[in-house]
Amino acid sequence: MNKKQKKMLTRILLCAAMLVLLQFLPVTGIPRLLLYLICYLLIGYDILKKAFHGIRNGRVFDENFLMAVATVGAFLLAIVTKSGDYLEGIAVMLFYQIGEFFQSYAVRKSRANISTLMDIRPDYANVERDGVLEQVDPDEVEIGSIIVVQPGEKVPIDGVVMEGTSSLNTSALTGESLPRDVKEADEIISGCINMTGVLKIQTTKEFGESTVSKILDLMENASSRKSKSEDFISKFARVYTPAVCYCALALFVLPPLFRLIVMGQTGAWSTWFYRALTFLVVSCPCALVISIPLSFFAGIGGASREGVLVKGSNYLEALSQAKYVVFDKTGTLTEGVFEVTGIHHNTIEDALLLEYAALAECASSHPISKSLQKAYGKEIDRSRVTGIEEISGHGITAVVDGKSIAAGNEKLMKKLGISCPKCHSVGTLIHVAIDGAYAGHIVISDVIKKEAGEAIAALKKAGVKKTVMLTGDAGKVAAQVGAQLGIDEVYSQLLPGDKVAKVEQLLSHKKEKEKLVFVGDGINDAPVLTRADIGIAMGAMGSDAAIEAADVVLMDDNPMQIAKAIRISGKCIGIVKQNIALALLIKFACLFLSAIGIANMWFAIFADVGVMILAVLNAIRALRVRHL
Repeated sequence: MNKKQKKMLTRILLCAAMLVLLQFLPVTGIPRLLLYLICYLLIGYDILKKAFHGIRNGRVFDENFLMAVATVGAFLLAIVTKSGDYLEGIAVMLFYQIGEFFQSYAVRKSRANISTLMDIRPDYANVERDGVLEQVDPDEVEIGSIIVVQPGEKVPIDGVVMEGTSSLNTSALTGESLPRDVKEADEIISGCINMTGVLKIQTTKEFGESTVSKILDLMENASSRKSKSEDFISKFARVYTPAVCYCALALFVLPPLFRLIVMGQTGAWSTWFYRALTFLVVSCPCALVISIPLSFFAGIGGASREGVLVKGSNYLEALSQAKYVVFDKTGTLTEGVFEVTGIHHNTIEDALLLEYAALAECASSHPISKSLQKAYGKEIDRSRVTGIEEISGHGITAVVDGKSIAAGNEKLMKKLGISCPKCHSVGTLIHVAIDGAYAGHIVISDVIKKEAGEAIAALKKAGVKKTVMLTGDAGKVAAQVGAQLGIDEVYSQLLPGDKVAKVEQLLSHKKEKEKLVFVGDGINDAPVLTRADIGIAMGAMGSDAAIEAADVVLMDDNPMQIAKAIRISGKCIGIVKQNIALALLIKFACLFLSAIGIANMWFAIFADVGVMILAVLNAIRALRVRHL
């Protein structure tokens, strides 16, 4: 609880204690009025001050004005009628402040989730100079500098590990509690907390361009992008508040005038004045004005704790209407890393065939060669290899342990006059020949993420009508991945421009209220992320393009987070609709009852403050998204 909230709680408790005490003090007349006035000013001076500033600045009709007029009017009514009942005016202000306190508490709870994310902001960077560590401002560290991150410290700037091994706590970024291990040559992003070993890191970005800076900027600007629901409430309040003020004035003036002119009766002014004041208290739109933005704020805060960063409440609202989800394949549904997935038609042992292929490819930096060397799993002994010759578009020939090895595609085998069998597996085939005889082939393919199939099923369960995959891969590869995951439509062999055109086509066929989501890894997909109704970048740690272009950023590469983001949105919008229905239904019912004299001031207090507290407490539920 901050200083301001503690002060407010103290005022509420003192005012409540004074009200109880005044019920038992045998004081009448002016001293009684002064004591109640002190109690009223104790709890309501800030509201009166805000109302005065609002009138002076031309913003007359707001909740502060309504509270000030209603409570001051209640005091005047008690003075004029000489009833001595000043309790109602103070009670209205007291309960209103209690409602404000609940709102402040709810905002604090929401901010706590975003504050946890904001804790990733580093305070300093350790720069090694002449063998001595010097703490400097992260803004002062240049690209290519060597920084040292010790156990318990935050990684201040993106870079590459030059020395050391450690485990990183990435929970503030990804929502994932499991640590991530890093070693020499691994890329590392700012915002993680170093848990174990000392790391020496060579920076690859300036602090202002690093992941942590971009994420902080994203979250700090999230509240500026309002949803349609928030815009509706703002417009509604601008029309509604002056309208009810004029209605209250009419309620006070017209009925007594009618009785006087038509019926010749007098003496009803105080009754209608009391009803007008009650009408004003009931009419205050606090529940709507406060709880709707609070619901979105809580939803964004709860999502950020789970590693789902939403750039604004407009995108959070749009996610609840997602009916089409379009995926990029590589890095989104698949790992984006080529691996050996099979060895077929081999005439020698699997391990030996793999060894010959890896040694033959040892001089190449091609991803295929890297995957062969990784699958081999041993240190490459270059002394065993001679006569390496790369044939462009075909493969490699070399001499390994005195044997002539050819490793490459079907074109290479034809070029060498070696027949090779057909393979039904999908992927890149590396055919291997030893001393001119076919020895077998190795299948290399991009591995499907283990959660991808479950993620597609979860999206269907969340109400998505159609899932689509766009990829630049060959049709056979794309079709197999789509069939394996249960994707509705697959489009292959697409260039980046083709993906944009395909998204345009899908957008033209959907209904107006339905939203199309594009999910990509954020590196090559910026144009499509921008064109879709909602762009989601996943696995985006360290990807500038993702954070810049996407509307929603998932801080890990788990596709299950997409369905979770939609469920978080659905829960948040459900709470918003509940609060709107609750507030308007009770508000208009109570306005009618107060106008005909059934509802008194105490009833008005419940209608205003009670509904606001209920709506605020309901809004807090948007924070609870862990088990969605």
